[in-house]
Amino acid sequence: MRGSLAELEAVITVASRGGFRAAARELGVSSSALSQQIAALEARIGVRLFNRSTRSVVLSAAGEQFVADISPALAAIRDAVEHVDEHRAEPTGTLRINTSSGATRMIMTPLILEYMRRNPQVSVEVVTEGALIDINAGGFDAGIRIREAVPADMVVVPISDTVRPAIAGSPDYFRRQGRPKVPADLQNHNCIRARMASGTIYCWEFERRGESFTVDVPGKLTLDESDLMLRAAREGAGLAYLNEWQIAEDLAAGRLEQVLSEWTPPYPGLCLYYPGRRNIPAKLRRFVDLVKEMRWE
Repeated sequence: MRGSLAELEAVITVASRGGFRAAARELGVSSSALSQQIAALEARIGVRLFNRSTRSVVLSAAGEQFVADISPALAAIRDAVEHVDEHRAEPTGTLRINTSSGATRMIMTPLILEYMRRNPQVSVEVVTEGALIDINAGGFDAGIRIREAVPADMVVVPISDTVRPAIAGSPDYFRRQGRPKVPADLQNHNCIRARMASGTIYCWEFERRGESFTVDVPGKLTLDESDLMLRAAREGAGLAYLNEWQIAEDLAAGRLEQVLSEWTPPYPGLCLYYPGRRNIPAKLRRFVDLVKEMRWE
């Protein structure tokens, strides 16, 4: 054989992660060792698979064809290994999940930590990203997102039926600025604006009596992370548009107060998703079973 399975997996990983450094982290080797492994394979087969520069590593035309040819075979081998793995008494390996930072805070204790308690031989890696990615290409076992963001070709397992947004501010803020009665009143308030992963500013969404609309709210502070928005709202910096579960403890403790709740109806909740295939590894199957067991309204 002119290329070992390890070398072929290395090519696939470098191609999917877009460089040696990220691929090396995923494979648990050094960047230099991975580069040497790829170079040795290229020398042996007499073809350059990657075009390298100081700024990027991209597949050559031959490399693109090579990856397209070997990917189905490697996927079949992985499926065979995973099928055998299902016969283990206890699952092993690393479960890799891609999700958002907000979703991670929601599921960390009830799902991730409970899963690790029940499956002590499995390691868990959770990678948070604002933008939706291809979990197949990224080497992830599964993803967790709101239902409307999940690609249509994925197997979907609901985690929560709905998520309800909430607009909140501190008691001190409301003493100084008053309370908005309708969404139009927000034009006279200082709102904490949210920048999305795409770079756009999020327009706050409202609905009442079948009428849906958005408001481009004014504000002096713009953040790209919901936890920072929560902290800023606690400090009286302005009104924040978050989720009810994020502010539940602050509402109970009196650190925040909610407004315009009749204008913020629920939307489809979080779900686990993964590629549809004949066999799923035991480590993922255990997580799917836990999600079904722990699912909340």
